[in-house]
Amino acid sequence: MKRSGSCLCGAVTFEIDDPPTKVGACHCGMCRKWSGGSYLAIHLTKDQVRFEGEAHIGCYTSSEWAERGFCRICGSSLFYRVTAPGPHAGDLHLGFGTLDDQSGMHLEEEIFIDLKPEGYSFSQKTATMTEADVMALFAEVSEQQI
Repeated sequence: MKRSGSCLCGAVTFEIDDPPTKVGACHCGMCRKWSGGSYLAIHLTKDQVRFEGEAHIGCYTSSEWAERGFCRICGSSLFYRVTAPGPHAGDLHLGFGTLDDQSGMHLEEEIFIDLKPEGYSFSQKTATMTEADVMALFAEVSEQQI
């Protein structure tokens, strides 16, 4: 199965091989500022997605371990990509809203749940991780690389 998607103006398009059905939400401050709310995304390896119009993708280095991709023309948030070495290097968290067809996909996980503003919540129960949980997981992965 394949899925496709694009930025708002269509200058950047993509196709995904074997897309996941699991959607995650990030409530960290950077994701909220970048996306205008919680960042909803699907996790992909770099080999699962092919972009067209890559010349229109801009990247912003948002931390020591990741960058955020956006369309240089319309400004659409496209992906969060891991740049740190290790098993997740190059993995993408592709914006759920950029998909042309979102059927059969379900919100299953929320991270930085303790940073979520009180002004909204999702109706379904999800697996959750706090900021401390996420940072401990990153530390554990980093230690395994040594």
